[in-house]
Amino acid sequence: MRRLWGRLGLRARITLLFALGGLLLSVTIAVATLTLARQNLLADREDRAFSVVIRNGDRVAQRLTEDTDAEGVDAIFDALTITERSHPLLRVDAVWTANDPQIFSNDNVPSVLVAAVENGRAARIRSRLDDKPALITGIPIPSLDADYYEAALVDDVEGALNTLGIIVIGVAAAATLLAAAIGSWASRRALTPLVEVRAAAESLAAGELDTRLDPPADADLASLTASFNGMARSLEDRIERDARFASEVSHELRSPLMTLNASAEVLNNSRSELSERNQTALDLLTDDIGRFTDLVEDLLEISRYDVGSAALHAEPIDLVEFVRQAVAHGRHPDTSVDAETLEYLVIEGDKRRLAQVVANLLDNAAKYGDGHVSIELRERRDTVQIIIEDEGPGVPYEERSVIFDRFSRGSAGGSRGQGTGSGLGLSLVTEHVGLHGGHVWVEDRRDGGQGARFVVSLPKTDPVE
Repeated sequence: MRRLWGRLGLRARITLLFALGGLLLSVTIAVATLTLARQNLLADREDRAFSVVIRNGDRVAQRLTEDTDAEGVDAIFDALTITERSHPLLRVDAVWTANDPQIFSNDNVPSVLVAAVENGRAARIRSRLDDKPALITGIPIPSLDADYYEAALVDDVEGALNTLGIIVIGVAAAATLLAAAIGSWASRRALTPLVEVRAAAESLAAGELDTRLDPPADADLASLTASFNGMARSLEDRIERDARFASEVSHELRSPLMTLNASAEVLNNSRSELSERNQTALDLLTDDIGRFTDLVEDLLEISRYDVGSAALHAEPIDLVEFVRQAVAHGRHPDTSVDAETLEYLVIEGDKRRLAQVVANLLDNAAKYGDGHVSIELRERRDTVQIIIEDEGPGVPYEERSVIFDRFSRGSAGGSRGQGTGSGLGLSLVTEHVGLHGGHVWVEDRRDGGQGARFVVSLPKTDPVE
């Protein structure tokens, strides 16, 4: 039960508690009502029946004599106050005379009641006649060896109680449903601020750092709203401060990097004059300067997104020709481009950012592909897709979203070797594609072969006239 209770949401718990409270209250009221009704109705019915029996017993005692025969007994029965639910029975000596022997005869009189009456005491007992509840009363007639018994059926009371029970059960069910409805309404009203906080937290997690909660009218929730807004403001300030720091550091590094690149270029121009050992050192230095330059450029680009200064400079782009030119002028000019029948497809996009998307995905495929890399261009109903496939080990399912995080290299990071990147390439791809209103993901190759399939989906927008 604890495990099941723990799986329920807070709203479901509140609704269930209200429903259980309504059920408990309605059941308590129902049991009390039925108990009191049964006691009162039966007591009233028994009192009225007992008073009639006493009067009938007095009449029998007054009219019964030792010479009364069967016809006299019938006459006595006719003089009694008898209803359709009353059945008299008379014992004179050893002779039992019943008004309706098929319903009530000496066989229906409990032995306990007979013993009490024979001892000279009037008594009554609850029993059943023909499977119907009845009150049987016995009155001794001391002047003669005779006893008068009368059975009063009280099935009408039981029928009324059954009807009342059905009504009470219906009312209890309705009360339970009403309590559940009230609980659902109350939980929704009570949890609305939490829903707003959750939505605001999701917005913050999605990068909308200016998200704030409106001050509520409820004073009890004002502190929660103030605390959340204070946290969001502190988080926004911290991220902006870190982004500015990274941007400023990156800008400061660009000047010495330019100097290092120029110095390395001068040394490379005099490469033939250097010894083999110095040439090897120069190659290592040149490679590290190149990676350092790429890292600084990536950090600058990332910082623009963090501080919100990244802007989309959209212009009409012939996507097929653009991708072919990006490949031809990039680091992997031998990559094949399959555009199917898309010889001319114009979209709105930022050339610099889309070129970096293609370059970063090709670099990633070259590092881990260990084989042929290809690009496909596909047109869908509302989107166009740029697909890069490689023949490497592929990306494990559990890492397919993680590899797009900043500085994430996945499980293949340990085998990168000299060509190790910074872990910012795929995160920049995500930022650039998202700025265009698109999505990027990785999946298995469609042909069933080994490798990864990176898909960039961009909206097919009409170019601005």
